[in-house]
Amino acid sequence: MTTAARRAAHWHRPLMVFVSMMAVLALVAAVGIVTDSRILTGAPIWLKPFKFAVSFVLYGLTLAWMLSLLPKRSRVAEWAGTVIVATAVIEMALIVGQVVRGKTSHFNGTTPLDGILFSLMGASIMVLFIAHFILGIAVLRQRIGDRAAKQAIGWGLGLSLLGMLAAIPMVLPSQEPGIDGISGAHSVGVLDGGPGLPLFGWSTTGGDLRIGHFVGLHALQALPILAILLSRFLGTRLDEAIRARLLVVAGAAYGVLTVFLTWQALRGQPLLRPDALTAVAFLALAVATVTAVGLVVVRRRRPDLELAA
Repeated sequence: MTTAARRAAHWHRPLMVFVSMMAVLALVAAVGIVTDSRILTGAPIWLKPFKFAVSFVLYGLTLAWMLSLLPKRSRVAEWAGTVIVATAVIEMALIVGQVVRGKTSHFNGTTPLDGILFSLMGASIMVLFIAHFILGIAVLRQRIGDRAAKQAIGWGLGLSLLGMLAAIPMVLPSQEPGIDGISGAHSVGVLDGGPGLPLFGWSTTGGDLRIGHFVGLHALQALPILAILLSRFLGTRLDEAIRARLLVVAGAAYGVLTVFLTWQALRGQPLLRPDALTAVAFLALAVATVTAVGLVVVRRRRPDLELAA
């Protein structure tokens, strides 16, 4: 075991045990995808547990890493992390249990038992959301030496909550597909289980609310990775304050992107086939982001030019 791996093993213990469990489950589900021929809503029946397990590996590992950066121990944050583990275990147990039964886990109320299980899933996710929020507050109340890192962690924690909220439209009455016992859907304008993008399964014929949900959730990894890259490759050219401002721009743009993707899905548009209005909105976001980045960099160079003069 490498030195880095040994250090990681001593991060938040419940989260790291959970990450190990989800890594094993991902392998089991991958084998299931290959060996189990059952298809459910147009996809291999083990694909959902595989995707959720991989996502939870990333989620748990990132939270444990963030907690390891705190200058002093936070009992509130550690408690919240443990609650997250408990609720996530319940969520995954229900998903895998439904796969074993050959049933869908989401939006399924076709029998009393299926309805109860889906309600339990919803309750566990609500508790996870609250625990994530509490953990975020506890983390951000502490001093984190590097301002860019603090911005990355803050935006990542906040936008991942936005990603969770982006899933709410899936269970609104407007998303009921008119099928007896089914109380929601991922797709908008078409039935779930139709043609989709490889691996992700996002609809290519209608809107798909999983896209904004996915993008928002993974801000938790994307923004800290951006902060690390800025420090690694531009740390000598951009000081801490400039990198922090760039992270603010990136976080704001990422949040708007998440909202735009959800808005696009709610209007029944496939990701790769936006209408003119959607295309203009995305173009405006890109222009605004590039402009903001340019202004941050120019502001950094102006004092240098004044000193040179």
